[in-house]
Amino acid sequence: MKVFIETLGCPKNFNDSEAVAGLLEGSGHELTEIPSEADAIMVNTCGFIQDAKKESIERIFDMASYGKLLIVSGCLSQRYGEELYESVPEADIIIGVNDYEKLPAMLTDYEKGKEEGKREKHLSLYEKDISTLQRKIREGAYSATLKISEGCNNRCTYCIIPSIRGPYRSVPEEQILREAERLAGSGIKELILIAQDTTAYGMDFDGKYHLAELLEKLCRIDGIEWIRILYAYEDRITDELIEVMAREDKICKYIDIPIQHASDRVLKAMDRRSTRDSIRTTIRKLRAAMDDIHIRTTLIVGFPGETEEDFDELLDMVETEKFDRLGVFAYSAEEGTPAGEMADQIPEEVKQERLDAVMRRQLDISLESNRDKIGFTLDVIVDEEDDEGAYIGRTRYDAPEIDNSVIISTNAEHKPGDIIKVRVVDAFDYDIVGEEV
Repeated sequence: MKVFIETLGCPKNFNDSEAVAGLLEGSGHELTEIPSEADAIMVNTCGFIQDAKKESIERIFDMASYGKLLIVSGCLSQRYGEELYESVPEADIIIGVNDYEKLPAMLTDYEKGKEEGKREKHLSLYEKDISTLQRKIREGAYSATLKISEGCNNRCTYCIIPSIRGPYRSVPEEQILREAERLAGSGIKELILIAQDTTAYGMDFDGKYHLAELLEKLCRIDGIEWIRILYAYEDRITDELIEVMAREDKICKYIDIPIQHASDRVLKAMDRRSTRDSIRTTIRKLRAAMDDIHIRTTLIVGFPGETEEDFDELLDMVETEKFDRLGVFAYSAEEGTPAGEMADQIPEEVKQERLDAVMRRQLDISLESNRDKIGFTLDVIVDEEDDEGAYIGRTRYDAPEIDNSVIISTNAEHKPGDIIKVRVVDAFDYDIVGEEV
């Protein structure tokens, strides 16, 4: 059967879709990038916040219009599978995040002429042991995610992920290294470590953090040139981790730390372990160890009960710490979460005003950070060639599809994945311009 896969949401979802693609191809099915040519269409959904759920539902109906066998998977189906089964009859198969390995056989059954009109749903609970599936990486890829755990033990009051993905389970080290070696052998130069909480890696083995030693072993793999860390919790960034990041050239001097807020009162209501002071202390340690460290963070504005004073503390943190990369979300009240039941929900217009205020301030900070790079020569990985013949790339300080870009002027010819030296000559709010050296 020929299958088209549509993926929504975060890098962890795209990692899952690559695993499904590998499963399907390994069992004799075929993949296509054109939905109209497919026999079956899978929509791998996101169910994290209201906007993501809305987008997932809209995309399900968009894909249903092709009249193909329709599979709905991912976080939305794991969370609302029964409701989707009842309310979206267009969906022939509904599977959760723990049921992907059943899909090839199910499609084979349909291919053999399963009873017409027969629909299926599989919404299993999490498996304790994690098997690393051989993912299908697109041809010519040079950057890939590497999932080091599944699930989450953090119980942030606004988040439904532990209910969807289950408790934290680290992937055994030997499986991670084996997958990394396979990726390197296929031409991958950049590894992006992902998990619900990368810094908790190994805690479920023996109660200790093992991310630092895992990174050291990943750095020994030939072919891998950049290693990037996403989803790091501030309170678990150890001195050992900082020392390894500073020492190993392959580890990008970049770290994604979703602090969410800076008011101790709000952080406590969110059930976060960090405090304003601990966040500042960790930032200072990182910058003292690596003078070029670029810190990315995400923030939530409009959490229930957030006062003007709380918001001012958050804005002060943005202004004083000058995060190199920043994303901000308006709080979304999710059913089934403690925060969704809290009093003092903030009006939507106030959330939007606060979000806009943060992003206006961050615009100036980002421009200042980019201007500071003018005159410097940086390593840049080429991502694509635009319609006007210029190359677009990223520095070590930018994650794909998330952060800033570099517009490269050069007379040489390059292909995606080439790493070249670029001297920065101009800067904008979120992009820089450079000439190849």
